[in-house]
Amino acid sequence: MSTFLDLLRRRLGSLLPAEIAPGERLKLLTPFRHPLLISRHRAGLIVDRVRLFAFLFAVLTPLWSMVDFIAFPSPLWGQLMGLRLMVCLAFLCLLLFYRDQERMGDAYLAMFILFAIPTLFYIASHTLLMHYDLVDMPAAVAAGYAFLPFVLMAGLALFPLTLLENLLVAAVLLLAQGLAGYLNWSTLNWPSFVGAFWLLILIAGVTSLACMSQLAYMVALLRRAIRDDLTGVFARNSGEEILQVQWNTSLRNNSALSVAFIDLDHFKQINDRHGHASGDDALRQTSQQIQSCMRSSDSLVRWGGEEFLLIMPDTDMTRARQAMERLQRNGLGLRPEGTPLTASIGLAERFFDQVESPGALLELADQRMYQAKERGRNRIQAW
Repeated sequence: MSTFLDLLRRRLGSLLPAEIAPGERLKLLTPFRHPLLISRHRAGLIVDRVRLFAFLFAVLTPLWSMVDFIAFPSPLWGQLMGLRLMVCLAFLCLLLFYRDQERMGDAYLAMFILFAIPTLFYIASHTLLMHYDLVDMPAAVAAGYAFLPFVLMAGLALFPLTLLENLLVAAVLLLAQGLAGYLNWSTLNWPSFVGAFWLLILIAGVTSLACMSQLAYMVALLRRAIRDDLTGVFARNSGEEILQVQWNTSLRNNSALSVAFIDLDHFKQINDRHGHASGDDALRQTSQQIQSCMRSSDSLVRWGGEEFLLIMPDTDMTRARQAMERLQRNGLGLRPEGTPLTASIGLAERFFDQVESPGALLELADQRMYQAKERGRNRIQAW
């Protein structure tokens, strides 16, 4: 039995992109504890695809009225046309006026609105159609309305969603299908309804795999784009983006924000005396030591060469200095000759230094790092 389970696990793992690390596979199941940049980019992509979906529905929804006009009697056609125009207007509002700040909350709200509009239309149109005794062509056209949940369920495949997110949206669509069946209880064709419901569940399973596959490729590509190849910490471009996001959050919440420039002392000597491979080992050691002292909310960036930037949200100057002193006590690793690696550290904090921009915060921390070097290295400069 264990052999079969191992084989099954390997086969399922092979369905994911090869770049996905084993530790990252949990990110495909739930949206919790995703890195900041992955959540930010995923939210932006979801909202962009919501707008694309809204555009397509805004164009196609009223066009179907021509078919309704041919197939249905005037009272029914007019009522359906009114519903379609309201749906079209709702999609246009979503397309034109929805604004997001690249947060997952904004993405969830956009998806909720996107799927709520056609779901409500589906229930309302079914309520109208059940009051008419339709045969032949009108009955065939009316049957086409039953395909809307299938279109919506298949449309989920457009989005990079975790398994939990996909199941929640799919459950809402299945509930809508069940509600439509309940409203037509007296005239319901049970074999047809059960078959359609089962098909909808199968489509939900396929879209779950498609969504998770999209997310897997997104995680793999973003990791390669935002991480430094040597140390595995954030690259400079990503660090600039993280700092801007944390600055905006700090302004919105009126909270502290500290940054620390960490520059390894006499690093050039390592490369000159022992070679670049030894220098690379030293950089990897340092990044690992810093990460072992960080909180999960902190972000470590390789700013360039032997220089690192540590971004510490919700951290005032006192706590930031204490964190750097703890880092010094724990050590940054060893030089090739066995002596400790040391660093000159410059600290800056938004409230303490009364700076007005993330660029000014960076510049101040950079200046203090150079002051630490001028005053003898292996020290923390906080003012």
